[in-house]
Amino acid sequence: MATYIIFHEVDDVEHWLASPQREEVFGPLGISLRTFVDPENANRVGIIAEIPDFDAFQEFMATPAAAAAMSTDGVRPETLVVLAER
Repeated sequence: MATYIIFHEVDDVEHWLASPQREEVFGPLGISLRTFVDPENANRVGIIAEIPDFDAFQEFMATPAAAAAMSTDGVRPETLVVLAER
């Protein structure tokens, strides 16, 4: 299991925090998440993710289902950054 930090901007932090989308889409992939909010930037959020299969994660992120989940949560996909633990 590898640990990743993922951060990006969202349209509405409270909506993003309350949304069940992350658990619904990442849970079946065995991914566990912890969420964070940038206190300096009202629209930047982060996730610490334990991802058992990064290739499966990347494949999923390229699907219409991932795009729909991000849209529902107000994620700005062009701001998405994924950092791997080393």
